[in-house]
Amino acid sequence: MTPVIAFGEALVDMLSSRLGDQSSGLETFTPYAGGAPANVAVACARLGVPSRFLGMLGEDHFGDFLAAELAAHGVDTSGVVRTREARTALAFVSRDADGERTFDFYRPPAADLLYRLEHLPAGVFAEPAILHLCSNSLTEPEIAETTLAMADMARRAGCLVSVDANLRHNLWAENTADISLVTRLLDTADLLKLSADELDYLRADHPRDAWLAERLAAGVKLAVITDGPGEVTLKGAILEERVMPPKVTAVDTTAGGDAFIGGLLAELVDLTARTGVDGDWYHDHDFLRHAVQTACRCGAHAVTLPGAYASLPTRDDLARLRG
Repeated sequence: MTPVIAFGEALVDMLSSRLGDQSSGLETFTPYAGGAPANVAVACARLGVPSRFLGMLGEDHFGDFLAAELAAHGVDTSGVVRTREARTALAFVSRDADGERTFDFYRPPAADLLYRLEHLPAGVFAEPAILHLCSNSLTEPEIAETTLAMADMARRAGCLVSVDANLRHNLWAENTADISLVTRLLDTADLLKLSADELDYLRADHPRDAWLAERLAAGVKLAVITDGPGEVTLKGAILEERVMPPKVTAVDTTAGGDAFIGGLLAELVDLTARTGVDGDWYHDHDFLRHAVQTACRCGAHAVTLPGAYASLPTRDDLARLRG
């Protein structure tokens, strides 16, 4: 079975006890294991797909917590490096009455930003794999260079590259993501996932269809555009489809997008077993529609529970949601 390899940040989400504009009473924060690429690795593992996380954690209490949580959920952590040069990142998470969240990051400095190519395990791309990346590993020059080089290595090795834009503007020095740099990463992708809001930000004054056509011309095989509880759009060279997610009551949307892309990658593992990761998987439109429907159920399940890893569905969870 093709493994999914996720690279980037693992961090601790400190989830507020308050919902909406509650102003009375003591506010407390509960630690949950998180970080977008780490969430995706856990999402795949919980769906029965072999997954591996590559990244760096501090030699501290929170690093111990994350390493243990990743392993407990079945993620291969042999590519996790520990350091004393920086601490594990934290994100304090506030939620509105609909479960939509805002983040206050304690990063930089953080251990995940210190990962370099020399930390890669030997032969990591020797066998076919799916490499998953996010833009949060572009926020400083050295980690951006590492991320882009890793994407290039994976593509040259014949791996399938998945990129989730996953923009967090307050992680960037200017409090706004570098459009040019993020677009460079997006254009390394075979599979591209972004939200409608992210698409609007990244395309700037370019027409939506023209901007998507540029990504496809750069080598993206399939772009998937989410819109919260709204329709998901699939866009390929000869494909444009829309899928409506299940309606659920959201409690915490922290891992909704990560559950979605994890579910989609788990389905692609099955598809690429037939086509190969460097094959024409993107031509099987019926399977892709089914895969996105599954991904939507994964995202819908995740937003009904607090936290990230803890909210990611198993196959049994998906069967109950379908019923």
